[in-house]
Amino acid sequence: MKVLVIGSGPIVIGQAAEFDYAGTQACKSLKEEGHEVVLINSNPATIMTDPGVSDALYIEPLNVDFCERVIARERPDALLPTLGGQTGLNLATQLEDAGILEKYNVRVLGTPLRAIKQAEDRESFRNLMREIKEPVPESWIITNEQELKDLLDVVPYPCIIRPAYTLGGTGGGIANTREELWETGRKGLKLSLRSQLMVERSLLGWKEIEYEVMRDANGTVITVCNMENFDPMGVHTGDSIVVAPSQTLSDLEYHMLRTASLKIISALGIEGGCNVQMAMNPDSFDYYIIEVNPRVSRSSALASKATGYPIARVAAKIAVGLRLDEIDNQVTGSTKACFEPALDYCVVKIPRWPFDKFAGGDRSLFTQMKATGEVMAIDRSFEAALMKAIRGLEVRQKDLRHAGFAAAEDASLKESIRKPTDERLWAIAEGLRRGWGVDEVARLSRVDRWFLRKIERLLAVETRLLAAKAETTVDIAGLVEEAFLIGFPSPAIRSLLLDGATDETYRQHAIEEIERQKVNPVFKMVDTCAGEFESRTPYYYGTFESENDRV
Repeated sequence: MKVLVIGSGPIVIGQAAEFDYAGTQACKSLKEEGHEVVLINSNPATIMTDPGVSDALYIEPLNVDFCERVIARERPDALLPTLGGQTGLNLATQLEDAGILEKYNVRVLGTPLRAIKQAEDRESFRNLMREIKEPVPESWIITNEQELKDLLDVVPYPCIIRPAYTLGGTGGGIANTREELWETGRKGLKLSLRSQLMVERSLLGWKEIEYEVMRDANGTVITVCNMENFDPMGVHTGDSIVVAPSQTLSDLEYHMLRTASLKIISALGIEGGCNVQMAMNPDSFDYYIIEVNPRVSRSSALASKATGYPIARVAAKIAVGLRLDEIDNQVTGSTKACFEPALDYCVVKIPRWPFDKFAGGDRSLFTQMKATGEVMAIDRSFEAALMKAIRGLEVRQKDLRHAGFAAAEDASLKESIRKPTDERLWAIAEGLRRGWGVDEVARLSRVDRWFLRKIERLLAVETRLLAAKAETTVDIAGLVEEAFLIGFPSPAIRSLLLDGATDETYRQHAIEEIERQKVNPVFKMVDTCAGEFESRTPYYYGTFESENDRV
């Protein structure tokens, strides 16, 4: 079978490069099954467009005219649209609406376009959720400027604006006033493929939870990964620090949201990967369904790397007719893709923004994504994974210290904690460092207290390291070991222990201990099954512990 795969096009601010990763996996997966792959992608600077990834490559604009020319020339049997991000979905929808797929007898693989439209069209999705009795926020569907004008005095403020058929929250935002709703709403109508947007009541401050789920044509459904945003609702998940698996949900909450996710993917009839985003009230068991991405999403790349489960590869195989219980797990070599991954570690993702290159840019974060990439860290605890992710950002800050916030006055610092920006994590740490307490910082930031207590643990070790130079009986070896175990890198430990220290004996002893202990990391395994089955091709992450999984 000859399959046309639509790529994700150019990499722009707010879209990162995760869809190139997914599309490349899909092309390789299709070729493994013996299918011929035709790829159209307008971006030559991607792995996906490397020679050998596809059998025929067209670096052309991703629009209906050029896509029809490729279809007319190659005569593919099928189209796979769900692995090229929102670009792929939109183009496939336009091709069907233009009658091109029917004209050339091209069938859509995987998730049917009916299901894609039902998930992407805000009104259809809202109606489906009500049919299956899943809660959605109170909302209004707008398709023109007159309807938007009529809504200005009706909707409660603040409110959230979500255009249909856009990626990364493009055209959306938070409106606190009539003027903001009018301005953002008009822009959203222009940017939406269908000139449609949803205005919904605000859930700012609620927890944001995501479930990455898979379903095959046989109706088998599994949860690949659940993720929790460090930042509360109001910040696009692509701009939020994300933790996997969720850390603050009770067992009842976890399974309640998991059941809802599986029910939604089944009701939509998705065949492949799907991302479900939810809001959870931190003070009750109330939750709302925010939206569903009926495709391999940005979060799918994170979930794949976090669990070792190749979502895009499996989704491509499901698209050509295989069932989850027929697809081998590449990592274990002995289990099938219908096994839900198990994590015995913690994963932290921190977005990477371009504000170091655009120093005059607006650093505030909201529902429209601004990040251009991200880093992911794996370790045994949230604290260690967080510190490792901070180091991977390649920014000036290598730990939780920030010179700008250290010098800020209290009123300015409180505003930095209250307002989401790319540097709010360091503002939160400085607030806790000043003794404001978890409750006060949680009130300002709406970040869950569990995360704040973990940051407090890191700051307690930081305080002991700073105080060591003034004590004569401190156990340097034990303190250095504690710092390494909780996630401090050796340069940070060295700085905290030695900056300002004048006692040469103390300095020499501290340096010797840091050098002795920093070469003792071990390697732990990512095998999708938490050691339950023997794995053929696992991968590893470094951490400071005693037991080494690498033989």
